[in-house]
Amino acid sequence: MTSKGKNRLFTCIGYLILGIECLGVLLPLSWMVITSLKSMADITLSRGLTLFPSGPTLENFVNIWKEYPIATYIKNSIVAVGGSTVIGVVCAALCGYGLSRYQFKGKAFLLSFLLVTQMFPAVMKIIPYYKILVSVHLNNTQIGLMVVYASFSIPFCTWMMYGYFKSISTGLDEAARVDGSSAFNTFLKIILPIALPGLVATIIYAFLQNWNEYMFASVLMSADEKKTITYAISTMADAYKIQWNYLMCAAMISSVPTLTVFVVMQKYLIAGMTAGAVKE
Repeated sequence: MTSKGKNRLFTCIGYLILGIECLGVLLPLSWMVITSLKSMADITLSRGLTLFPSGPTLENFVNIWKEYPIATYIKNSIVAVGGSTVIGVVCAALCGYGLSRYQFKGKAFLLSFLLVTQMFPAVMKIIPYYKILVSVHLNNTQIGLMVVYASFSIPFCTWMMYGYFKSISTGLDEAARVDGSSAFNTFLKIILPIALPGLVATIIYAFLQNWNEYMFASVLMSADEKKTITYAISTMADAYKIQWNYLMCAAMISSVPTLTVFVVMQKYLIAGMTAGAVKE
């Protein structure tokens, strides 16, 4: 076989692998959409798996808004996740810039420690977080959940911003200092605008990580009116019945904010993730 033929063969194999991977990703999403359009009769009375509903209906989306406070759950998620994303990204940007521009004793240990914090299983942190929030009277509050989520995202987001800031020439900082700019003004007005792709990538990562979190929300937010959408979806199934069509509708509604954020900002995500790996 010629080299040209081998290249075509490898290309075909690559496309085949990508096709299989795409199918593995799209199949659960497709099944979620199909189930959300089914009636309870289609789900309970069907013999075996049916690919398409006998009578597609949008009543599930209407009824779920009437029977469950979906708007409240989404609002709770937006407040907790939005606030934690802002706090986490601001802290990560400041820490990442300082670590990329200044040399100090213990810097290598601090960078390693930030990574080590990500290695502990999340379940180990539940009791300490809960006891701390109870001691400061922040359990079952949006502020408490916001602080917890921010603490999750800060370590890895700091590494993301550190890698991106390292790719920006320090000559810009030196030129700004010569012109009389302070360190904070240099960061805010010169470096941060250049690092916008990395900043957006960090925002997306923090938002997606916190939006999909379930375990801490289920432990720290016991009041029904304080539940986030991811936790609320799990409570829709009880011991007597599981309305799969409602669950799939809620899952679709929950995925809209994350899909919107990703579609709108995906070009910044790709640019930010790759640029941080390029050294000066």
